[in-house]
Amino acid sequence: MTPWMRKIHKWVGLVIAIQFVLWMASGVVMSLLDAKKVAGREFRIMPAAAPAWPGNVMPVDAVLAKSRAQVMNISSGWLLDRPVYQLVNDKATWMVDAVKGTPVALDEGLAMRIAQASYSGSGTPAGARLLNYTPETRKHKEPVWGIDFNDADDTTVYVSANSGKVLEHRNSTWRLFDFFWMLHIMDYVERENFNNKLLVTSAVGGLFMALTGVWLLVTSFRLAEFIPQRLRRASSINVYGDDGGKLRAVAASAGDTVFQALARDGLQLPSNCGGGQSCGLCGVRCIGKAPKPTSADRALLSPEKLAAGFRLACNLPVDSSVEIEVAGGAALSTEYEATVTSVRAVTPFLREITIRPDAKVECRPGSYIQVHVPDYQRDAAHIELPDEHRDAWSTLTLPQQLVNAEPLRRSYSLAVPVEKCGGQLTLLVRFMPGAQPGKGSSYMYTLKEGEKVRFSGAFGDFAIKPGGREKVFIGGGAGMAPLRAMIHSLLDEGAREPMHFWYGARSQRDAPYVDEMKGFADKHPNFKWQLVLSEDAGGAENVSVGLVHEAARDALLQKHPDLGMCDFYLCGPPAMLESTLELLKDLGVDSDRIAFDDFKV
Repeated sequence: MTPWMRKIHKWVGLVIAIQFVLWMASGVVMSLLDAKKVAGREFRIMPAAAPAWPGNVMPVDAVLAKSRAQVMNISSGWLLDRPVYQLVNDKATWMVDAVKGTPVALDEGLAMRIAQASYSGSGTPAGARLLNYTPETRKHKEPVWGIDFNDADDTTVYVSANSGKVLEHRNSTWRLFDFFWMLHIMDYVERENFNNKLLVTSAVGGLFMALTGVWLLVTSFRLAEFIPQRLRRASSINVYGDDGGKLRAVAASAGDTVFQALARDGLQLPSNCGGGQSCGLCGVRCIGKAPKPTSADRALLSPEKLAAGFRLACNLPVDSSVEIEVAGGAALSTEYEATVTSVRAVTPFLREITIRPDAKVECRPGSYIQVHVPDYQRDAAHIELPDEHRDAWSTLTLPQQLVNAEPLRRSYSLAVPVEKCGGQLTLLVRFMPGAQPGKGSSYMYTLKEGEKVRFSGAFGDFAIKPGGREKVFIGGGAGMAPLRAMIHSLLDEGAREPMHFWYGARSQRDAPYVDEMKGFADKHPNFKWQLVLSEDAGGAENVSVGLVHEAARDALLQKHPDLGMCDFYLCGPPAMLESTLELLKDLGVDSDRIAFDDFKV
């Protein structure tokens, strides 16, 4: 349940995060504004006590008898220094002179005099407008005269066109308050309804965020964490390599996770999330009876791996002595140092970085290494940009300082077989933009030739399947790297089976190694290359437009005579990978024919 709760919490938070900011910002702004100005009291003169009603006015009966229209209500009052009667029926409101009984026309001149009588500021009337409705007097659903004064606050006095009553004094401070009030209550039309559906929905979303946040906080703790380690029951973890050889025995305490205990002993399992149950890289196989898989195990490990006894080490508690098998063997405890030999921008946000290790590293096509990203503080200006990429980067807002407070590890797949680069490792790194850019990609993008980096590996079970079956590669983004390494290896070894590579990018500019892939297709009759762009192809030839999995489905997969004779290799952004896996499932492709690489980032 926790992974789904975390995912829902994240997406609900993304949807209503803007409104949370607006609530806080609008509340701060409204609290800082002058309440007297907002209320329109700064220059408003409240009417004096009404004088005694004169004795020479017409009696009410005479006024009613003289009226041609039916009258439902009549009241007396003053219009400046003039006594008047106000008459109302279900269709209209009008005034008559209380002495003469003649209708009173509330024209522009009279409206301006009434407004001036209620105003004590330094401005003078700049004109009057007769309005059937204005949002500035939304509580009064009647025609009004708006008289603008040319003072520093842009004051407007609103006078009822029916009764001559001064309804409101509005100014620039009130208008600013009203704008933020609209944002605060989410009533973007009338700006009055505090119980509108948008506000209620956002409030419910906020409550959901609070409740799920508490749930995730509680589930992030284990009972053993509240007990000092020295007081917990001692246990041990026997660690075996995937070749069956025992690597070591690791001391642990009851309540630890396997990930924590191994890391404390210097055996760092691959992980992009630091044991946060979100990347799925730290899977280990339990020897003997595996515990019941948790929701995180089911979300991040395939059914085949679960059935084989694999569990996430970051979610596997040490309740007693545990025996596990880990992939990578000695590579887990071995760190390498390497020298950066090349940094090359292949697209605006994909960079090829080549490093030369200080010792020979065995890396098969499809594997990845984990770069040890140190704590650092670097100027964003250290990122060198080719002239042709400056326009794309100009749309980003980067902080002046790129900062990482704690060491971490990031996974990068090899983009070329090691033997083709004289033992060097070629990585394809995608820059992760944002208000806080990716800590791993920021580090990699500021590297210069000659700098030293540290890494572990190689890791991963993403590999070319034996058997020489027809192969379909589908990828996008930095997923180009392992697929490209596999294709290089197959073609160099003289593979004869049909191979199809479908690669998706946003635009022609965002697609790496296009000329290389076209060259492979021209040179090798069994290799087919297809670029798919989600945006306009810009007139480019032999380019499909759309989503890469849909383009492959329409042009290849649905027309293929026997997909059961194909092996599929997938790597790319999470959304693309998820959609492609679902597509292959719908087409009836067996899961054992599908290999994919997924770092959940």
